[in-house]
Amino acid sequence: MPGYPNATVRTNGITMAIRDEGRGPAVVLCHGFPELAYSWRHQVPALAAAGFRAIAPDQRGYGGTDRPAAVESYDIQHLTGDLVGLLDALGIERAVFAGHDWGGLVVWMMPLLHPSRTAGVIGVNTPYLPRLFAPPLSVFRQAFGDNFYICHFQQPGVADAALARDVRKVFTQLMRRAVPIAQVEARVAEVGRMQNLVEVIFENAPLGTPLLDENELRVYVETFERTGFTGGLNWYRNMDRNWETTPHLDGARIDVPSLMVTAEWDVALRPEMAEPMPTYVPDLETHMIRACGHWTQQEHPAELNRIMIDWLSRRFGPTR
Repeated sequence: MPGYPNATVRTNGITMAIRDEGRGPAVVLCHGFPELAYSWRHQVPALAAAGFRAIAPDQRGYGGTDRPAAVESYDIQHLTGDLVGLLDALGIERAVFAGHDWGGLVVWMMPLLHPSRTAGVIGVNTPYLPRLFAPPLSVFRQAFGDNFYICHFQQPGVADAALARDVRKVFTQLMRRAVPIAQVEARVAEVGRMQNLVEVIFENAPLGTPLLDENELRVYVETFERTGFTGGLNWYRNMDRNWETTPHLDGARIDVPSLMVTAEWDVALRPEMAEPMPTYVPDLETHMIRACGHWTQQEHPAELNRIMIDWLSRRFGPTR
């Protein structure tokens, strides 16, 4: 990814590309699907200027970071282990971990699986979700059917190939400014059935206006044309494995300072999903960004930066 990662580290058996800026308490910024460290390009310099060390990795399977072939190499133990190894490589004892989308699922697991390395957690759109009562895929299939996008992603090579056929269209269709959720629900009702993500991208007229300018779009397109989507899709293919290997987390609580930033118009990660969090996350502060959709860091960067820096400064007092 030209011009964004400025270092590489060896961590947990892989080489990871990172953006590392600033000095002070460490904040590790974890992206989602299908994204990159570049998705945090507005947050990294703002955090550094505010007195923090901002570290944004291309995570396992993405961008300039290694893409192991085995599906099981993308389970939650590997994904959180990569972040521990990142701290080790940089000589950092503890960090605040911020995550968006899939990155959010990973960072909420850090205080549970690696409490000694986790100073705090910031969820961007993604709330803490307690361990389900049954394997996730069975729950999703029962609730939404086999064509639900996560279920569709389980078929090896299928979504991978479909998304790779026209990478530019993937990002021009997906990364758009939000519209009110009622408009999205009206579109779903018009279609009349559950669509998987490939169908949403390639069969529907897009809602909202484009989020990325041509230079920003080029970064995503050139990167994913080179890497494909399999690495990121393999995170989804470990959802049942993650459940099976963490029975000890039933009813677990998050016992570190935590910030939850919801987005009013995120149809995938709706703000109400965060409402049960105080039961499991007692030291929690919550903010909503109005008229914001799924791509919060890129759609409303100034407001997200303000919320994050205010909370980090109050809770972790940067060394200037």
